[in-house]
Amino acid sequence: MELLTHPFDAAGLLQKKRRIRRELLQKPGLIHKKVAIMSGSTIGEVKNMLELFLLANGIQPEFYEGGYALFYENLVFDDGSLAAFGPDVIYIHTSQRNLKLWPEPTDGEAQAQEKLEAEFGRFEQAAKAALGFGCPVILNNFDLPLWRAMGNADASFAGGRVRFVRRLNEKLAALAQATPNLYLNDLCYLQAQHGMERFSDPTAWYAYKYAVSLECVPYLAQSVANIVKSLLGRNKKALALDLDNTLWGGVIGDDGPEGIVLGSESPAGMAYTEFQSYLKELSKLGVLLNVCSKNEEAVAKTGFDRPDSVLAPADFVSFKANWEPKHLNLAAMAAEINLLPESFVFVDDNPAEREIVRRELPAVTVPELTAPEGYIAAVDRAGYFEVTTLSADDRNRADMYKQNARRAQLEQSFGNYNDYLKSLEMRCEIGAFDAAHAERITQLVNKTNQFNLTTRRYTAAEIQALIGSPQAITLYGRLVDKFGDNGLVTALIGRVRGETLDIELWVMSCRTFKRRLEHAMFDQLVAAARAAGVKKIVGHYYPTAKNLLVKDFYATIGFVKTAGDEAGNAVFEFTDLAGYQPQCGVMEIEQV
Repeated sequence: MELLTHPFDAAGLLQKKRRIRRELLQKPGLIHKKVAIMSGSTIGEVKNMLELFLLANGIQPEFYEGGYALFYENLVFDDGSLAAFGPDVIYIHTSQRNLKLWPEPTDGEAQAQEKLEAEFGRFEQAAKAALGFGCPVILNNFDLPLWRAMGNADASFAGGRVRFVRRLNEKLAALAQATPNLYLNDLCYLQAQHGMERFSDPTAWYAYKYAVSLECVPYLAQSVANIVKSLLGRNKKALALDLDNTLWGGVIGDDGPEGIVLGSESPAGMAYTEFQSYLKELSKLGVLLNVCSKNEEAVAKTGFDRPDSVLAPADFVSFKANWEPKHLNLAAMAAEINLLPESFVFVDDNPAEREIVRRELPAVTVPELTAPEGYIAAVDRAGYFEVTTLSADDRNRADMYKQNARRAQLEQSFGNYNDYLKSLEMRCEIGAFDAAHAERITQLVNKTNQFNLTTRRYTAAEIQALIGSPQAITLYGRLVDKFGDNGLVTALIGRVRGETLDIELWVMSCRTFKRRLEHAMFDQLVAAARAAGVKKIVGHYYPTAKNLLVKDFYATIGFVKTAGDEAGNAVFEFTDLAGYQPQCGVMEIEQV
């Protein structure tokens, strides 16, 4: 929707918000989440804009609004209403307007430090009280004050307000890094991005007690929504990139590598080089880079031979340079690396190509591009790849997908699928949830959509609570083969109720589909269930637009369907635990 595309027309959004909301509510597959906004200032339009951006990301929020400027009281001394609401996310909307113990210009280091610790302690206490509700908490850091009594010295003197805010923000950053489930919304960056006087408009504060101008509320709301959608696994995962006039200036087939525009010799060359550097940084975060270009492949790759090219062919998971329509190449690319088209962002300088992809693959996100100096902003400002956690698996994701491509090539050389699987020399580590793996398990649970039978999501606190629980059987699986380490790629949660085990969650990364890892996990689940005295295992399937792949999964491993409805929801039961024979014989299993 154009009005929700950066840069925002705030007046248009405010005027048309009800119509936009009605349209977004028609989107299929919306997930319901309860969002509590705790107020440090007026939050009316903040809530309205946040709703639109969450809906645009497939999240239908139900809101709880704290009392005006009572964020601390509502959190630390909850009267029971917030607990009764049961939030899935808490957003604490504060700003420098909520600071009380400002230093005096004449304060020395000791006095300023005492005030800093007191102010930090107040916001730390509010954040920790919010975390006590067992859900992710988003906390603003602080925007800079609008005036400086000491001028430039405000940034260096002990009693300077600018220095005070910067030191406070550093302490909040350290707190967020050290505290699971606490995430910072960078209000200070937003203020710098949009300009202090535009963002922190005094008129909006004096007239309406808005800490952020109405013009900039959409940017604030988008920023918070980006964190929420990242936590819920709604990030994009891959870029499909054109080459000519996108990664470099000119046409490689006509100009040759020596004639394309790149490097530090011209303004345009510097812009293309910086865009490549930005993409390289994204790849280090686990974003999958791919080429989708109308070109001869061998010729196209010569563009990366230049010494001033930041990117190299090895940085791309899939490299499709041919004369086929780009939407067909992109669809083939998605199938090849086992991602849904909606996981992709298509970046191309040609407006005609962008329009064709939008029309033929409406699930693919296609940002508008103008001049090369605006390419980074077109991708970065949208927040497609917002980072809330960064695991070793994230950093190694591109290598893992490249290894999958090599596995696919090997598979083609075998006539028998079992022989192919055995040739991979797979080793699987399966164990109960533990503290060492809790962060990765939480990330996997909240980002997996295709092999996800019930689409349940769990907070870090909920995963932690399952560790060692006698009422639950939990399993994670890590898979290694001769091509490399796939990482921790599957997780299962079952609740023990008497002689019945109810599987409330089973997820597996698309990287390991059809490798029999699911059979290895079920073998271990049956063994654990028997040891716990379980006589029946119950599985559920709740359909979404993304998980149709596993609609009949339970039937393939021996379950019997016992109930279902017109919407596709189904219940399956497995009762032959006593006579069960292990189903996975193609990998070595290590139980931990």
